[in-house]
Amino acid sequence: MHDWPKTSTTPEDRFKNTDSFEPEFWKKKSLSELSKEEWEQLCDGCGKCCLNKIDIRGRVRFTNVRCRFLNPETGLCQIYEHRFEKVSDCRDIDLNTVLTEPEILPKTCAYRLLAEGEELPSWHPLVTKNANSVHQAGMSVKGRPLVSETEVSDYENNIVDWSDV
Repeated sequence: MHDWPKTSTTPEDRFKNTDSFEPEFWKKKSLSELSKEEWEQLCDGCGKCCLNKIDIRGRVRFTNVRCRFLNPETGLCQIYEHRFEKVSDCRDIDLNTVLTEPEILPKTCAYRLLAEGEELPSWHPLVTKNANSVHQAGMSVKGRPLVSETEVSDYENNIVDWSDV
């Protein structure tokens, strides 16, 4: 078993090279045409995809239980480069997932919105050019009552009805 180093990425780090991308690339390309780098830039860093979900009678429900590697202050994974090696049930948010299982993504997810023909929200970091706008708009996990998956055994008592998930 590896003892992976924790990533020190900040929201600012993720968006510091946005000038190297074509302006509003998400409006000019389909999701399938995006480069790996453009795909990564679409993620707003809200952290909501790292909340545990449960299926109740065919309906995916979000909980306030976070992956133990999610930093609730930044909305970012602390072991992003090694997440699939360290967390067996970590989901890759790829085109197939977006198209076949959109319900596992929050309603505000850029991938989900664009796949459904919607625009990016006005608070999205690519729109605002501000890496923290997702937090400032209250659209991330920051400041929400979360518990680590290491502290919970009954997920059903942690279902949330937040309007953005």
